Parts: sequence; structure tokens; C-alpha cells
Amino acid sequence: MNLPRYDRQQSYQWNYDHAPEVVEVKVPKWPGDISFCGFRLQSPLGIPAGPLLNGKWCLYYASLGFDFVTYKTVRSGPRACYDLPNLQPVHVKRLLGGEAHVPTQEKMTGSWAVSYGMPSTKPETWKADIAATRDLLADNKVLCVSVVGSVQPDWSLQQLADDYAFCAEQAVQSGADCVEANFSCPNVSTCDGQLYQIPEDCQTVVKTIRKRIGATPLIAKIGRIAEKEDMRALLHAIHPFVDALAMTNSIATRVKNEVGTLLFDGQPRGICGKATLDASVEQTQLAHKIIKANEYALELIGVGGASCLEDIQRYLDAGAGAVHLATAAMQNPDIAINIKAQAAR
Repeated sequence: MNLPRYDRQQSYQWNYDHAPEVVEVKVPKWPGDISFCGFRLQSPLGIPAGPLLNGKWCLYYASLGFDFVTYKTVRSGPRACYDLPNLQPVHVKRLLGGEAHVPTQEKMTGSWAVSYGMPSTKPETWKADIAATRDLLADNKVLCVSVVGSVQPDWSLQQLADDYAFCAEQAVQSGADCVEANFSCPNVSTCDGQLYQIPEDCQTVVKTIRKRIGATPLIAKIGRIAEKEDMRALLHAIHPFVDALAMTNSIATRVKNEVGTLLFDGQPRGICGKATLDASVEQTQLAHKIIKANEYALELIGVGGASCLEDIQRYLDAGAGAVHLATAAMQNPDIAINIKAQAAR
């Protein structure tokens, strides 16, 4: 199918304003139902927050066979997107974390550097859009809303936690089925993008959110954690307050162009796509083992590099209950239909 997709040559605002319409298409049935965070899903396939700029993008991908859609991260105040390029293709086959840099390339072959900066519309805009989206979304689809606190120079940790909680509460009141606390964004330098690395701070935030949203499912979105002790510390801190973890939110490194100049003012950017698959699957397996050993009531969303049924199965075998696709779905919007067709054979 010749379907509309995100145009990386255009600005974030242009893509926000030119969201595709819902597609009327037959979607193959996944063999069996999926239970995740108390929801009955038609499949484990979902979309993380990155590609779903607004409600129309959520509805578009839901119509193409994705059963769990995550509205792009919202804030308590408006925030502009970084300038282009927001999606820069890179030449790299496999990333594990700790790489010094990766080179750019013109053609997209599976992985790119992502540079958005977690933009957001004002709350009045995103609240109305979430409410309208939930009204239009099929009852058997889950609408998750990603939220982040917007740290200010003189804020305490509790003030940041309160800001997260405000956004979470507003999202739920607007119709979100569940909330994702975004603790990882490699292309911002403030603590709101690196929070997952500090277990005690994460605990303060999720505990505060939990008080504001009651029993609504809460997901923590985290970045790359390779060491067992680091993963154990984070899970120990947050497991009483969250229902699931979504990982991995890219792998950060610097990006060099063809003449050796560092892009993005020399700041790291998250690399998303096929190059992150192995590391993300390994991280899912690591978290699953710790969860099982400690009998934590935590579920896992596998994110990072999945682009075919084999990749989905790797995540499920590693302990994920759901698998979300971003880069592959942005390149091939009908990918869920193709994966479901393969699974149904």
C-alpha cells in the first residue's frame, strides 16, 4: 500500500498539521488475545510516543493494526521542537551503549538519530485532543499518554514530581486509558530526560503520580541500562508504584557528518532503529529475570529496533508482554498488517 508517512524533510509542526486520515483496510487477526496491564488487546503490537504527534496520528496507526497507541509526550506548558534535522539517518549496524559517535548517511537504512527535545502543545490543546481521540478510538484499542515534567532552574525534586503528576492527572481526566511517565530522552540535557538513572528520584516521581491517578495503569519509560545492579536498584525503587516498564528509549551517542563535524552542537542524540534491537532485547531479558526472581508485579513493553515478526517474537521470548514499533512503523506504516498476516499463517 502507498500510505502517507512522517516526512523527515519537513518540520515537526508541518507533520503535526498534516497528520494522515484514518484508513479503511482489512487487518488480519493476531492468533490469540493478549492481556497487558489489565487490558485485553487484539495483539501485542503498539506504537511508542515518538511517531504519534497528535490524536490524528494515533487514530491513523490504530486503523493500520496497532492496538496500543501512545500519544506523544505532553508537558504542563508549551515547548517548541528543535530545528531540523529531527531525524538524521546514521550508518551503524549494532549499538550496545558507550559508543563515542556514529557517522551520518543520506539514505535511511534502518537507524537514525532523533532530535526533537520533547516538544508539547499547551495543556488546553492536548487535553481537548486526547478527549476527542479517545471518543473516536475503537473500544478494543488502548490510548496511552506519555507525560514529562518540565524542570525549572529553582525547582526541588518534589516540584518536578508534582509537575509530572499534574500532566498525568490531566491526561487521565481527558480520557487516557493509561499513563507513561517519560524518564528518558537522550536529546535533552536537563534531569527530566535522564531521570531513569536515579532510582530514588524516579521513586519520588512515580509515588507522586500514583497518588494523583489512583488505579489507572502507570508505565515508566526508561533508557539504556546494561548493568544488572543498576536495573535491580531501579526496579526495587519503583515496582510498588508502576504497572509496567517501556524500554529501551534509544541509545545515546554523538553524531558526525561526512567531514567529521559533530552535529547537534556536539550533544548526544538518541539513536533509534534496527541498530538498537540486540541491546534492547537483552535489556528486556535482564529486567524480566529480576522481576521474576523478586516476584514483582511488573510487566514489560519491548521497544527498540523491531521490524518483523521474528523481532516481535524475540521480545516476547525475552519476557515482554507487548512490543512497540517506532522507526519501522514510520518507514512502513502498514507494518502491523504485514506482521499480523505472517503471524496468522
